Amino acid sequence: MTDNLVTRRNALIGAGGLAAGVPLLAACGGSGGSGSAGPTGSGPLVATSGVPVGGGVILSDRGVVVTQPSAGHFKVFSDVCTHMGCILSQVAGGTINCGCHGSKFNITDGSVAQGPASAPLPEFAAKVQGGQVVAATSSHS
Repeated sequence: MTDNLVTRRNALIGAGGLAAGVPLLAACGGSGGSGSAGPTGSGPLVATSGVPVGGGVILSDRGVVVTQPSAGHFKVFSDVCTHMGCILSQVAGGTINCGCHGSKFNITDGSVAQGPASAPLPEFAAKVQGGQVVAATSSHS
């Protein structure tokens, strides 16, 4: 049994590129329902006062980006870049930005503002309730 463990360990060490790539893939792939499945968890996503007008916030623990393109209008998008599955890193200058390969998405509709991504971000229905942005679901709202 010990020989098998040593062999596996040596195989992983010997495949340095693979071993180094696994954590990167995990970081880029998201977790716990990130992506087009919709916001993870339940309840409010963020206080409306926490989302700047003309900007947004990335809620990686919920798998979404919440933007406020204009006063009182909120949008909710997936936090996963459609290019290679990296978690989006910043909202600035009217775009949602991916730090992996430079893709940018418009805060108004999730459309691609700059490649290499070619597909828009998935958008989720949202509503404002009691000063909070809440994911609007057809089965639980």
